[in-house]
Amino acid sequence: FAVIKFIKNITMLSCFIDSKGAVLSRKTIDAWLSKPYVSVVYVPKSGKHTEGAETLESSDQRTSECLREMAKRCQTEYMLICDLGKEIDLDKRSLKRMLEVAAQTGSDWVYSDYCVERDGQLQPHPTIDYQEGSLRDEFEFGPLILIRTEAFRKAAAQLPDYSYAAFYALRLMISQQGKFFRINEYLYVCKEGTTETSEQNMFRYVDPANRAVQEEMEQACTRHLKDIDAWISPNDVQQVNLKAEIFTYEASVIIPVRNRAKTIGDAIDSASKQATDFPYNIIVVDNHSDDGTTELIAEKAAKNPDLIHIIPKRRDLGIGGCWNEAVQHDLCGRFAVQLDSDDLYAAPDTLQKIAACFYEDQAAMVVGSYRMVDFDLKAIPPGIIDHREWSFNNGRNNALRVNGFGAPRAFYTPIVRETGFPNVSYGEDYAVALAVSRRYAVGRIFEPIYLCRRWAENSDASPTVSRMNEFNVYKDRIRTIELSARKKSFRFKV
Repeated sequence: FAVIKFIKNITMLSCFIDSKGAVLSRKTIDAWLSKPYVSVVYVPKSGKHTEGAETLESSDQRTSECLREMAKRCQTEYMLICDLGKEIDLDKRSLKRMLEVAAQTGSDWVYSDYCVERDGQLQPHPTIDYQEGSLRDEFEFGPLILIRTEAFRKAAAQLPDYSYAAFYALRLMISQQGKFFRINEYLYVCKEGTTETSEQNMFRYVDPANRAVQEEMEQACTRHLKDIDAWISPNDVQQVNLKAEIFTYEASVIIPVRNRAKTIGDAIDSASKQATDFPYNIIVVDNHSDDGTTELIAEKAAKNPDLIHIIPKRRDLGIGGCWNEAVQHDLCGRFAVQLDSDDLYAAPDTLQKIAACFYEDQAAMVVGSYRMVDFDLKAIPPGIIDHREWSFNNGRNNALRVNGFGAPRAFYTPIVRETGFPNVSYGEDYAVALAVSRRYAVGRIFEPIYLCRRWAENSDASPTVSRMNEFNVYKDRIRTIELSARKKSFRFKV
């Protein structure tokens, strides 16, 4: 009864419009003022049409200055953050539903699923639940977010001076004490034109043009990790003795594969042509292919005694499970080096460079850089992916904010045998890399030594919203688990 009475008495909601530089019309402002519960609309002062709305001196919600002004100006219990780079069509009950859920659950941050209208077609656009490991700065809440003003004001008062990362930092601060709630209902329609593809969004954090933005995002995330006792000092590195065990082979190229008759031959040939001053082998884990891949591998294995063809007994293995089969093999070399069945090494010296990096950095894992190419090996955007956001001082912490480490990935076999891969086909490498980097040094090669071939049959080619959500939920879960491990490690050291 108290909640119902509370909702009935709410007549004021402050709506803060982030126009993303778009010109606001009087019609747009009037439309928001006519929504139930909205009593005031705040818009950037730089807008050409501000009649009927309150103006903010600061126009960019990525800045601390703007968020502090918003906190000072807001006089209502809740504030609605609206991204009007997109046109939004609200149902009469939409805002009431968000307010009800906020009141009933005691949540400080509420968002929902929505629909997208594109080219006259309506498509559902589900979001995902927020969890502790949702540290990605591009986590998608949708264009409407309801925030409890008290929580917003408290966090804004603690913000350092950011030019780009303020809203991200504010979200992390609120998450430390507050509750986030996703309403898995389609509460509104967002009208969009051409949008950034999932792959463009995926690689935005490695774009050199965004370097200043990413540096601030890293600062915000690092501060958050320190606040929750999950930060790892650059000095907290366990030593690894790379010569502790005897191996027949110095390195093994690991190729998990299922139904890649078009590319597996090229991958094996690329691995076979490596020029090294040490013995190496190739371990292909053939996950019960039925398109001719098995026969191609067998034919090449018959000609190459250093090519090991494994067909697992189990039929429930993902890519991670195939990696476990390979690294547990008696003839797996000292260093287990990635080569996806779609991809190629960029030159004959790739393995030699990786092995040298292990010894130079006394690392338990080495990560290289790669070039994006099409099926015919022609360079395609975004070109070279070198993950220069990685730093030796803070890379192990910043890795929790970004979606990957890079490629190719190589592991010191005794450690990766102990760590193991989760039996999944997306994020398995990220999970292991986070776990290894928590304890050991990571070596990096910033020149492209690998070719990542993009084509229609890639397992992650042009994923749907639902598929991307599945990927992101899993990686967020990995981060949640890793945060718990790092917190325990921190408490143990203290």
